Amino acid sequence: MNAAVPAAILSGFANLPARVRAHVSIRWRTCPFPAIAARVPLRGRVLDYGCGHGAFALWLAQLSPERDVLGVDISADRIATAQAAASAIPPAAGKPRFARIEPGEVPPGPWDAILFVDVLYLLPEPEQGRLLQSAAAALAPGGVLLVKEVADRPRVKALWNRLQETLAVRVFRITPGERLRFLAPKRHEEWLSAAGLEVSGEPLDRGYAHPHHLLTARRAQDRP
Repeated sequence: MNAAVPAAILSGFANLPARVRAHVSIRWRTCPFPAIAARVPLRGRVLDYGCGHGAFALWLAQLSPERDVLGVDISADRIATAQAAASAIPPAAGKPRFARIEPGEVPPGPWDAILFVDVLYLLPEPEQGRLLQSAAAALAPGGVLLVKEVADRPRVKALWNRLQETLAVRVFRITPGERLRFLAPKRHEEWLSAAGLEVSGEPLDRGYAHPHHLLTARRAQDRP
């Protein structure tokens, strides 16, 4: 919990602007990336949707050379930063690929894992549902879709998160977006279940200031 950025990816960001290094460091310390990574398959095609500066995608690729990791984002600037970080990693290390996408676009599958880590809250509710349904359709048989968002409980943590994200999105423009639409995990679970996935949820907020919550949704091995 509250872990520093792994040394394995620090070299990729060493020569990037201080604001990028600070953002990556703060983001890593405030998000339960290790717990999310533990639920990602060790091999196969992995899509990190809304990858931002690419730190998590870099780490996932280095944790297992049998992963083919693609990080995508709608921000051309962030994709450029992620590509610069990847190019600075030693050649022997696992490296992901990065690509810019259009809003709502899901790269063609099948994917063995698709990750959404603090992405959906930046989208209107109908778009959140459509995106999850598109992602579910792109899963390979036996594939897993991981959705890490913040919950509405505990209330104090939820209020703190809303204040922080409002400043990041509306005031300082650190995160691209206009409005915040935090939905209860149950709403995302309903969409994923309707898409034919088996869904389980768990809180990941212990030791963190934010009410992190993870949904793990799996496609059956024999896809209908």
